[in-house]
Amino acid sequence: MNDTNVLDDVFTKSVNNVKIFRDREVLRHDYLPDKLPHRDEQIRQIGETMAPVLKGARGSNVFIYGKTGTGKTAATKYVLNYLEIKAKEFNAPVKFCYINCRLAGTEYRVFASLCQRIGISVPFTGLSVGEVFDRFQEGLDGSKILLIVVLDEIDALIKAHGDNLLYELTRINETLRKSKTSLTGISNDLRLKEFLDPRVFSSLSEEEIVFSPYNAGELKNILSERAKLAFHDGALSDGALSICAALAAAEHGDARRALDLLRVAGEVAERRGVNIVIEEHVREAEKHIEHNRVIEALQNLPLHSKLAVLSIHHLREADTNRVITGEIYEVYLELCGELGVTPLTQRRLSTLVNELDSMGLLNSKIVSMGRYGRTKKIKLEITRTLIRDVFVNDNRLGRLVGYAPKCLSKLSNSRS
Repeated sequence: MNDTNVLDDVFTKSVNNVKIFRDREVLRHDYLPDKLPHRDEQIRQIGETMAPVLKGARGSNVFIYGKTGTGKTAATKYVLNYLEIKAKEFNAPVKFCYINCRLAGTEYRVFASLCQRIGISVPFTGLSVGEVFDRFQEGLDGSKILLIVVLDEIDALIKAHGDNLLYELTRINETLRKSKTSLTGISNDLRLKEFLDPRVFSSLSEEEIVFSPYNAGELKNILSERAKLAFHDGALSDGALSICAALAAAEHGDARRALDLLRVAGEVAERRGVNIVIEEHVREAEKHIEHNRVIEALQNLPLHSKLAVLSIHHLREADTNRVITGEIYEVYLELCGELGVTPLTQRRLSTLVNELDSMGLLNSKIVSMGRYGRTKKIKLEITRTLIRDVFVNDNRLGRLVGYAPKCLSKLSNSRS
């Protein structure tokens, strides 16, 4: 059978197959439901920080913490959508700008997005960050509005570029005369304050809201509500629903993971031509998602975290099973030199290694070195082949995958 016949068979089968899904889009991360179960208290808190803008006053700056999939973004967008309705009702000059910092990638693009939101045009590239910020500040003051800036996944930007952007935004009200702005930062990393200048942190975190992980019962309730919209009647077994909730609860109560499992399990059943999703389909979906999740995690790491992984990769290539933090830092410094980027301190790099450990990409263990004290030994939890496959297509790091760090021979001699 040639390729055309194979595809014809696949597409025809998909159209004529049994119907599992009523609307699979409600299982996507960006779908915002009409109600958010088990987040009433957090929604109330976010609403209270933003409510003053309806009376012409500046709201508090707030930091929202919580692991991935705990409802931070959904709850914040839920409040913003309702606030927009109320602002029109009370004729309040309120605007908000939601930016995902991981997608924006740079300070320039964040400030460019803010400019665009208030009607100020800036080129995609070509200006200094300072110039774009000055245009935003001038345009904002001329707009005579109350602007709520929401920076989602702010930890990704800070770890890659530092906290200068936050410093500028937390100080901007000192120079504004006709407008006011408040800032909401959303972070997946509970330890973000370690990366912030104390002055920035004290200005930003006037209020803090923590989203705790969902438990299995809460996840099952969330999935059950979405499943009513997503699946045809009788197309989802209760066992499949329960196992999705249990697996996600074991993974830090991640609702995104639970929804992914449910959607992919439905797609597995659909491809098999059966009319009900069962536990076996969830198990198969779990294997598929796990592989893709590791790839996505590697691709989305900040630059210096990628360099840390690549440094360990090179040490492993040099036939070292477990490496220590001092060796990683030496290779890391050389890779930074090759790229022409300013390296972090060894302490900051150690913090990034801890984060990679908590993500499951590394395994670190404190070991005694006798009279030389204690050190941390690190082992990769992902294959070198996978690292090569992901990083070789990275615009900045591709050429470093096959690079042979010069410091490795020195490290090898010091061990022997």
